[in-house]
Amino acid sequence: MKYFVVHTYTGREKRVKELLERAIDNENLKILFGQIILPAERITKIKKSELISEERRLYPGYIVVEMEPIEQAINLVTSIPGVTHMLGTKTKPLPLTESEVKSVLEQIERSREQVATEVPFTQGENVKVVSGPFAGFMGTVDEIHSERRRVKVMVTIFGRSTPIDLDFLEVQSI
Repeated sequence: MKYFVVHTYTGREKRVKELLERAIDNENLKILFGQIILPAERITKIKKSELISEERRLYPGYIVVEMEPIEQAINLVTSIPGVTHMLGTKTKPLPLTESEVKSVLEQIERSREQVATEVPFTQGENVKVVSGPFAGFMGTVDEIHSERRRVKVMVTIFGRSTPIDLDFLEVQSI
């Protein structure tokens, strides 16, 4: 079996994967197919002062399918709603090399091990402290420590600029 890249409509990758798995079961073609990979990583975002974990596609519009390169399997994949084509020529899709497959699988595994945090602030941005003892103070982002989900904000207290170390959840963009 070899791995092939299937191009789908962007945003429909998960649905195409589900439909393909269902079609494989209905046609009793499990022997022709292996893994169906949806390359994605978990990220943590902050929305309305809450941490939200979501999945972000590594390659939007693409899934990777392990299958035997015979006409019956190719026709089944290309007949799924949402699939535009398989990478390669119209009559003969091109399989991924072993190094390409290894690279994609390693990238997915790395993203499972460490959850990426999307930084909601930029250095120099004006923010408002929304919780804690300094709630209501306005300030400017001085430093960002994304791995710890902390931000250093410069606020004015008694006419002096003072650094405050805060969690991402304690600060809101203005």
